[in-house]
Amino acid sequence: MKYIEPQILPSLGHAEVRIIARTPEAARAVAEALRGCFAGTAERSFPGLGGDTRLHLTVDTAVSAGPASSWLAASRSPAGAGAHSDEI
Repeated sequence: MKYIEPQILPSLGHAEVRIIARTPEAARAVAEALRGCFAGTAERSFPGLGGDTRLHLTVDTAVSAGPASSWLAASRSPAGAGAHSDEI
């Protein structure tokens, strides 16, 4: 039987993002795009099994950053909003 490590959840309001890319440059480009939307911690980079790059990043979803901040604030559902009438 394969052992699976228990996952520790990030703190409330944070998300753990794992990026897998063929090159370190591609992984960093995705991390930079995320940092344009959310405040984040320093990334942690690891070599992958097939020569790829694995990059881990924790973002704070409660604190938007950069030019996307107004879009993110406007796109959040108001508290108590449920499904639309045409949704099941």
